[in-house]
Amino acid sequence: MPTKVMKIQADVQQMIQDRTKKIQDIKHSAELRKQNMEKEKADSVELFAALMRSIERCRAELLEKMEEKQKATEKQEEELIEELQQEITELKRRDTELEQLSHTEDHLHFIRSYPSMCKPFNTKQWPDISVNTPVSLNTIRAALTQLQQTLDDKLSQTELKRMCLYAVDVTLDPDTAHPNLILSDDGKQVSCGDIKRDVPDNPERFDHCVSVLGKEGFSSGRFYFEVQVKNKTKWNLGVAGESVMRKGDITLSPEDGYWTIWLRDEDVYRALGNLMLVLSLRVEPQKVGVFVDYEEGLVSFYDVESRSHIYSFTGQTFNRKLYPYFNPLLNNNGKNSAPLIISPVNYNE
Repeated sequence: MPTKVMKIQADVQQMIQDRTKKIQDIKHSAELRKQNMEKEKADSVELFAALMRSIERCRAELLEKMEEKQKATEKQEEELIEELQQEITELKRRDTELEQLSHTEDHLHFIRSYPSMCKPFNTKQWPDISVNTPVSLNTIRAALTQLQQTLDDKLSQTELKRMCLYAVDVTLDPDTAHPNLILSDDGKQVSCGDIKRDVPDNPERFDHCVSVLGKEGFSSGRFYFEVQVKNKTKWNLGVAGESVMRKGDITLSPEDGYWTIWLRDEDVYRALGNLMLVLSLRVEPQKVGVFVDYEEGLVSFYDVESRSHIYSFTGQTFNRKLYPYFNPLLNNNGKNSAPLIISPVNYNE
């Protein structure tokens, strides 16, 4: 009987320890969450301060430009008035001479003076007077457009800085790789070769599209990784759901479990949703960052070097694991032979 009591007591004590540890874990998690929230608050205050400085600088530059145009307009008006006054003086002189000539009784003087007095007066064709402001709406629109670009850039920089905190170590999964794909020994690079490898045709493997997934899938939280796309003329990149089609032709769309962007013809970028949206990028990305917030239903793409936002899929619903997705596409007789390279995230960029 005492043995049974001791066993029950041991079980109770273990349950106490388990619950005590759980409390400690909860407190530790709460403390970390509090610290993260304070950091996000500080970052948000810093971001809005930077945005306010940008807005103030834009306002000052616009007012300075308006002042410069106003001064230029006023100078032009002063010069115009001065010329008009000179013409008025000359016209008054002519009027006086004509008045005198009209009353002269010296016919010889009249005959000699008449031709010069009656010749056309050399006057300018003066412009119509306008009361429009010297700054057009286009100037204001251009300033606001530049401000919008500045705000977007600063927001993207802040986003990238935060996303680095969710960087994950992505390695390519050889069991999913199309037979033509060449993977580096460390699983960080992939390119397309001309010869099919003799590999098992397992269910996970892509057999038509030259694609490969990352080894680790994610079913919660946030994750971020970066991929070098330098010297490539075409590629596909993003994330794919666990249950996506891997055999035969594949449609890269959210409805089919793919959230991707692509490059074609060296400079044509598209986001592959219901409609293939053409992306207008200021520069060609050399390294692309991919960020996923599982609970928020967000997949975002960034140009790492220019620290600018490329595109985001928002309002998505994820119900299975998501895997990093890579497609270097055919090497095109060596023109597209450069590999896609999973790069370590530089937290100081």
